[in-house]
Amino acid sequence: MAKWWRSAGTNLRLAAFSTARSVSFLFSSYRAASYHTIQAIPRECSGSRISSRDRAQGRIPAVVFSQQLLEKNSVHRSPSRKHLLTTEQKQIHSILKSVELPFFCSTRFQLQIRAGAGSSALLESGFILPVKIHRDEVTGKILNIVFVWADEGSELKVDVPIVFKGEETCHGLQKGGQLNRIRTSLKYLCPAEHIPSKVEVDVSNLDIGERIFIRDVNVHPSLKLLSKNEVMPICKIVATNTETANIKISEPS
Repeated sequence: MAKWWRSAGTNLRLAAFSTARSVSFLFSSYRAASYHTIQAIPRECSGSRISSRDRAQGRIPAVVFSQQLLEKNSVHRSPSRKHLLTTEQKQIHSILKSVELPFFCSTRFQLQIRAGAGSSALLESGFILPVKIHRDEVTGKILNIVFVWADEGSELKVDVPIVFKGEETCHGLQKGGQLNRIRTSLKYLCPAEHIPSKVEVDVSNLDIGERIFIRDVNVHPSLKLLSKNEVMPICKIVATNTETANIKISEPS
């Protein structure tokens, strides 16, 4: 494995083709990403010292590979598109400001791998999905980022964040209840072209004691829920004290 990582950047350069052909292939094969196109260059070796040098130069170490490499069944593993990269620190910070966490890891981006910093030679391009950001535990600075390929026609397992809306008009909250957020995300098997950045759950009609279940969430029909328990609640309006509980009991049915 270590030998492969050292040779990743070299193999990528050997696979390069002419800039004109690359640009033509890029625009004919992929649609524009919703956000920025992430720019990256290969790195030929790994290690803490090299990564520290990259970060000191304003770059963030990264790796991109097929999500199948994360599967326990090694039969499906294919390292053919696994590349060591560095990305521009300023660009990543700009993207994080516009997309915001946790939506970054459920948003598909376009990736362009250039031959070097400032180079116009395009080595490879495609769509990717961030799956992990590693940060320094003390400073919070980004140490490295893990991406997986998310080309059209492929399916990916994605933890999709839940966003609750309608709290300002929620009946139960207006009576003094409290929103108990039981789940913060749902895991789906998603076609790459239909990955939702978030799932919205409307709580405006909930009263005290009422819940919304996983089965109640509406998503694109191509998404497959990976949870086996669809009757698990996502949220519930709970009484904060005896008085709010009595309000619910005294109301006519």
